[in-house]
Amino acid sequence: MTSGKPQERKGPKIKEIHITPIAVVDPPLLNAAGLHAPYALRTIVELVTEDNISGISEIPGNTSINADLEEAKALVIGKDPFQLNSIKRDLENHFGKESAHLRGDAPWDQRKLVHIFSAMEVACLDIMGKVTARPVVDLLGGKMRDRVPFAAYLFYKYEGAGGKLEFNTDPNAIGWAAARQAAALDPAGIVAQAQAMCREFGFQSIKLKGGAFEPRQEVDAMFALREAFGPEVPLRFDPNAIWKLETGIEYGRKMEGILEYLEDPVRGQENMAKVRRALKTPLATNMCTTSFEDIPSGIALGSEDIILSDHHFWGGLKASMELAKICETFGRDLSMHSNSHLGISLAAMVHLGAALPKPPYPLDTHYPWQSDEVIEGGRFKFEEGAIEVPQEPGLGVELDRQALAQLHQNFLDCGLTKRDDQVEMQKVIPGWQFQAVRW
Repeated sequence: MTSGKPQERKGPKIKEIHITPIAVVDPPLLNAAGLHAPYALRTIVELVTEDNISGISEIPGNTSINADLEEAKALVIGKDPFQLNSIKRDLENHFGKESAHLRGDAPWDQRKLVHIFSAMEVACLDIMGKVTARPVVDLLGGKMRDRVPFAAYLFYKYEGAGGKLEFNTDPNAIGWAAARQAAALDPAGIVAQAQAMCREFGFQSIKLKGGAFEPRQEVDAMFALREAFGPEVPLRFDPNAIWKLETGIEYGRKMEGILEYLEDPVRGQENMAKVRRALKTPLATNMCTTSFEDIPSGIALGSEDIILSDHHFWGGLKASMELAKICETFGRDLSMHSNSHLGISLAAMVHLGAALPKPPYPLDTHYPWQSDEVIEGGRFKFEEGAIEVPQEPGLGVELDRQALAQLHQNFLDCGLTKRDDQVEMQKVIPGWQFQAVRW
């Protein structure tokens, strides 16, 4: 007869945690918050067990999160990587639970606990996969598709490809390499960028990041894309919630019939619900419904049709699978948000996209904009806009130690400590200020 107390099965304990901040080359891309810096910051987390099995993850980087990760080491070292519930409880007890309002007004998420736990969870799942000789997709319930589709992600941008010389250009570049460094500030530039990206990667749908210019200019770009690609290529548009309510309704109506969905035209669930009632076009969000506590009011108000998940911001891969079930229950669709990521985050997105029970909209990805990589074997290859699900144990990717060291040196050399698109924009337009609602 056994007692009611759960019996812990002995497994490999985590003995080391390595936290490596890196900086990766990023072009001068425009958005509602300003301008991308010449480098995007990421943090690579590596957990090593007593039997020297390594698990890795990647999250958006800044020095504050890095300090929190260092603090979290004492809570995670000595833990069994299979005991994620216990790890999460200890992190919550130490750092405290976070409310959705801590996300901030910027287009990116400024909470820390979701970043910390997602970093630990993905690395633990990588270890679990290697211990069990199964890919992460199997740990999420199993593979529902062999390939995961992505969308072309267009940006208004200044000339240049990022890095040490922010406006560096190669006069001999052709194809996507040339488009990646070219300026794109008008509809013709956006169409040229889309054509080059789709030729290079085979994307079957297109998204434009807006919020950088007045609405008429950006809406004209959407109609130019429709003219260039025809109705068979789905289009999406994201003004980053910078429009006023009346602007969202006015220009949303103008684009009815050409958009697959309109993402975050306005700020807040109540305004999103008003736009949703005024339009026939589905609304997607990565800014008004961004946590589980947001979901009841989002459902009650009817603020969106599609939630754009992000395992970095929703608390990991397993939490994202829970989100998919909630979306299915309440008649919502699901896709994925992206940030300036490398192959570790991309691999995690692919495993999650393959495990989702319902085929997602093609996922967002900044990956074509990045030129660096931190995984062995170089960068992932897209075929017809999709990536094949890795079959190797765990995430199916391993750290390139030499590349990691070089990208860490980039971090030390560039002097950036956090993402601040307003500061970068002020280098081009002195005095420029971010406004949560501009037009």
